Amino acid sequence: MGSYGVYLASVGVAAGVTFLTTPLVRAAAVRFGWFDTPSSKIKTHTVATPALGGVAIYLGFVAALVGMRLWTQYPTGTLYALRALLFGGTLVFALGVIDDMSKPAGVGFKMKFLIQAIAACLLILFGIRIRFLKPDYVSIGLTLLWVVGITNAYNIIDIMDGLSASQAAIAAVAFLFISLPSEERYVNIASSALAGAALGFLPWNFSSKRKIFMGDSGSMLLGFLLSGIAMGTKYSEVNNIGVFSPLLILLVPMYDTFFVMYLRLRKGQSPFMGSKDHFALRLEKVGYSRVQIVWMAAAASACLGFAAFLVTQLTAGLAVVIYAIAAAAILLLSRALAEIIMHD
Repeated sequence: MGSYGVYLASVGVAAGVTFLTTPLVRAAAVRFGWFDTPSSKIKTHTVATPALGGVAIYLGFVAALVGMRLWTQYPTGTLYALRALLFGGTLVFALGVIDDMSKPAGVGFKMKFLIQAIAACLLILFGIRIRFLKPDYVSIGLTLLWVVGITNAYNIIDIMDGLSASQAAIAAVAFLFISLPSEERYVNIASSALAGAALGFLPWNFSSKRKIFMGDSGSMLLGFLLSGIAMGTKYSEVNNIGVFSPLLILLVPMYDTFFVMYLRLRKGQSPFMGSKDHFALRLEKVGYSRVQIVWMAAAASACLGFAAFLVTQLTAGLAVVIYAIAAAAILLLSRALAEIIMHD
């Protein structure tokens, strides 16, 4: 099987396994009472909904990795890196399962950060880290911050049906597309598996009759895997600033995280406590439907993914222009969104 065939098969296996196992996970959640209940004012749903959809996402991702291992021979380095993602991802996934099953109290944010940092250390131990910065202690410190930050960004943005999963799928496809020329196999296989798992979950998340939430077990897993995938390819042989293109690919969840934290701090609140300051909820406040918001965010992420690809192909000067346009758009959007009055 050719390389492209392997990646397409990875998408198909992950999507199929996730799609088929999600109803089973939902049935178990209903049977044992694993629900996400609207227990506080910051919840955006009004009906108790089965959670733990992240179990199906995890199963789809793992099935794709195992399936591709059986159908093709991984180079030693690829197998080593995929083990790092699998071990670290399993730890973060287990943390999410415990958090989902212990709702509404859940796991405290300090414990979450600690476990996520340990998972990040696993990546570093296996050689997956930010490599364009020196000395090594700076690289390691920023790697820890990056992994914990992106892991939580996808958790924070998981406030509407399909939002976190669609963002993860588009980001994974962008990483796959950019990494294809370099043939960085672990990035390509992990990206295709993650994209398939996220896509396989979406129909059930959007379902009106058999809805299920991915929960922290799903959103944190997606964020962690993407943070590791982002550190696995060179990005550009044309210019040195192509290494920052992951910031564009992951910009939507990163933006929501910083935007929410800024607004909470401005109101004198803890940035780690929940609120309704998310950009998606502000768009809903002015009249957009949730489906429209998810599609708008998906379109924005797709455009940013294409911009990231351009950054890796163009000269440094043109790449800077793209970054500047993105920054200007963020500032204009933030001003408009901040003026929308929200009531917690």
